Amino acid sequence: MKQFIKSKQLKIILVLLVIIAGIVMIAVKGFNFDLKYQDTQRVELYLKTEFNTSDIRQITNEVLGNQKVMIQKVEVFEDSVSITTTSISDEQKNNLIMKINEKYGTELTADDTTVEHIGHTRGRDIIKPYIIPFAIAVIIVLIYLGIRYYKLTIAKVIAKSIGIMALAQILLFSIIAITRIPIGRLTIPMVILVYLLTLYGITTKFEKDLSKKKLDESKDKGKKK
Repeated sequence: MKQFIKSKQLKIILVLLVIIAGIVMIAVKGFNFDLKYQDTQRVELYLKTEFNTSDIRQITNEVLGNQKVMIQKVEVFEDSVSITTTSISDEQKNNLIMKINEKYGTELTADDTTVEHIGHTRGRDIIKPYIIPFAIAVIIVLIYLGIRYYKLTIAKVIAKSIGIMALAQILLFSIIAITRIPIGRLTIPMVILVYLLTLYGITTKFEKDLSKKKLDESKDKGKKK
């Protein structure tokens, strides 16, 4: 019994340490956003011919080094390329144009090529479209849990469920902050996955508690007889 209590205490301490470390990391460095959502610079080049993004990637690797780069085909005929990165200096722009001209025989010039600044996307703007659907799903689940496990006291069931769900999401974002996993297209699926796993854990625990309560009630009835 003592070993079980110690094990439980260690788990609680570990969770608290991870959350505290996550809060500190967020306060110091913030979240690591995917390039798509960062403060970036973009240049669009009209090549007038089909191209492979792998060839453009090779050129950007030579010119931009270790900078994160996002390459996209644009226009209907996919004969233009959009290159997005953290920053593009005049020297990098000139080298980029020179190498692309050499590769595709184009006559692009630095004077006719504009580097566009793209402002960062706030975290709240990323999750905003999902808030209402997610809240509705949680409310429906809480109503179901309250009805399904009413014998365990509805208020306690709902309070425990909300607490565990919230703790799981806080723990997830603490881990994301600590490990510097980029906030991007995989973030929402991760949130949903953790939510579903948490829900499975909650229902499993409540089922055990409900079975135990029914067993205790049956024993009490047997003693009264």
